[in-house]
Amino acid sequence: MELQKDFFTYQAQTTQFAAGFEVERAEGSYIFGTDGKKYLDFVAGVSANTLGHSHPKIVSAIKEQADKYLHVMVYGEYAQDKPVALCKLLAEATPNPLEITYLVNSGAEAIDGSLKLAKRYTGREEIISFKDSYHGNTHGALSVSGNEYHKREFRPLLPMVSFIEFNNEKELDKITEKTACVILETIQGAAGFLVPQNDYLRNLKKRCEEVGALLILDEIQPGFGRTGKLFSFEHYGIVPDILVMGKGMGGGVPVGAFMSSKEIMSSLSHSPKLGHITTFGGNPLIAAASYATLKEVLESGLMDEVDEKEKLFRELLVHPKIKNVNGRGLMLAVNLGSPEYTLNVAKKCMEKGLVVFWQLYRNEYLRISPPLTLSLDEIREGCQIILEVLNEN
Repeated sequence: MELQKDFFTYQAQTTQFAAGFEVERAEGSYIFGTDGKKYLDFVAGVSANTLGHSHPKIVSAIKEQADKYLHVMVYGEYAQDKPVALCKLLAEATPNPLEITYLVNSGAEAIDGSLKLAKRYTGREEIISFKDSYHGNTHGALSVSGNEYHKREFRPLLPMVSFIEFNNEKELDKITEKTACVILETIQGAAGFLVPQNDYLRNLKKRCEEVGALLILDEIQPGFGRTGKLFSFEHYGIVPDILVMGKGMGGGVPVGAFMSSKEIMSSLSHSPKLGHITTFGGNPLIAAASYATLKEVLESGLMDEVDEKEKLFRELLVHPKIKNVNGRGLMLAVNLGSPEYTLNVAKKCMEKGLVVFWQLYRNEYLRISPPLTLSLDEIREGCQIILEVLNEN
């Protein structure tokens, strides 16, 4: 237990109840502990391990790039093979006018960069976000997140940020000619994987166009195939002005990015120059892993399997203690009624060899966001454990 002891002694904690689980290795859909046991992973590093653990194509890409060079220059100065290839493939895989990508280090940094870009391009100051939204924990990302409990101890935050209600079309008139941008998670994550209803996204986009505000879609969680499309906005018949991504983009390495048109993105290159600058954004090692991830997602057929896997989850997760199941594709939130009960279920599942988690704001929801590579048999295996725990507790 020396590792666990040192973990709690020397590494900063984010909660007062961290598990301190000791990891030995991870492969495919499983994490192997130093206790000699294996654990089926229904969380995928909180939606980050798109292709499971230690996917051979990602590992190979990292090793190949490591043999060539690592960091050589701050972002945006040198032409390097893998960052350029990644940005080109993203442009080919996304609809117009998304055509150029700014690579950064995390989803939160991408959120901050996208807000700066929208304010710079429009010359406006007001930002509109959504109640119960979550966009990250940097000061900028926290400013546009819609849960006061997580924000109040860190004020003052960015000024001129207003919040409206997700899926409430009556509040769209609060978006005006003063609004630089509207920022929205295509599927609200921390709030319990809430999806857009009816034509909400179409009408939101229409309102932004009417008043000249930019629409920023945060696809940090649902992006990279998790809902059966490369990005979940593709289900809803719109295209954002700025697209933000992260998490599953790297297949297990830290990365983020924001995309836009060349016209909009060029705003960051002048007046002032270096409108956004990042030392390690576009790092070739990370870009190599991200390129391998994107290429596999696009070519493997995994996205075509998502609907079938979601259907199986929904068929199996039926129990008197399950109130409802939110979400789409392989990002599902299982409502167990109370935070205390859900945390206990997660603990008991871990004891039986299944990794599950909870939603940040709505702790009564059990998070299921497994790798896209999860098999049907593994879905059955994990759901059986959940049902056993529900029966026993």
